[in-house]
Amino acid sequence: MASQEIEALSGALARLPGLGPRSARRAVLWLIKRRETALDQLVDALAVVRERLVECDTCGNVDTANPCGICTDTRRDARAICVVEEVADLWALDRARLFTGKYHVLGGRLSALEGVRPEDLTIGSLLDRVAKGGIDEVVLAMNATLEGQTTAHYIAERLETFPIRVTQLAHGLPVGGELDYLDEGTLAQALRARRPVG
Repeated sequence: MASQEIEALSGALARLPGLGPRSARRAVLWLIKRRETALDQLVDALAVVRERLVECDTCGNVDTANPCGICTDTRRDARAICVVEEVADLWALDRARLFTGKYHVLGGRLSALEGVRPEDLTIGSLLDRVAKGGIDEVVLAMNATLEGQTTAHYIAERLETFPIRVTQLAHGLPVGGELDYLDEGTLAQALRARRPVG
């Protein structure tokens, strides 16, 4: 039997996505065997992230700097904004290195069933960013779910008054799929095949 502290660590790890109780126990045993190297590094890394973690005031990304590294990167095209539902979606798209513009994280998607309204998302700050000028294109990269497409349609309607191009990812994405779980090839094709909304 493991001690309460070790069981508590296993329980904490089991709450992470993709880890169940058995996988968490295996991870804890692996960390215990390598406590001088892996466990100490993990503890130190978690402490640093916990202390420095902030949300970017510009785009909503999670980083250790505000504004985040993506927003301050002068090599990126500031005239294009890719709108995503969650930070995981931003990271998935950016990992593919196919979109060279900036991002905007909504913090969710519209959902009547869950009571998520437009004012619960960062749609207002997106409109403010576009209203400041200098934006040529907004790419709507919502998940291919009913709620995601409803959100994209709502944002597209709100952006109609601005002299910009509004595009969305191609519908080759699987229905019900989430960006974070797609491979780079699928993401690349979806970005290349984006088209105007409406």
